[in-house]
Amino acid sequence: MDAGAIIILVALLVVMPVGILMSMVGLAALLGGLIGRDRDLDNVTDDGEPNEHRVLADSNPYGSG
Repeated sequence: MDAGAIIILVALLVVMPVGILMSMVGLAALLGGLIGRDRDLDNVTDDGEPNEHRVLADSNPYGSG
């Protein structure tokens, strides 16, 4: 293989996929912020206490140690 072919292969197999993934980071952060903004508020009662889903998630199913 000559040097040009190696450069093209590196560009196609390494540089472009990484660039495409990194270009989506901003969109993922924006969507995550919009979708997950009020998730913590959904897991508490009106009194501010954790509801049963939050208590279950925080519990240790394997005991205290």
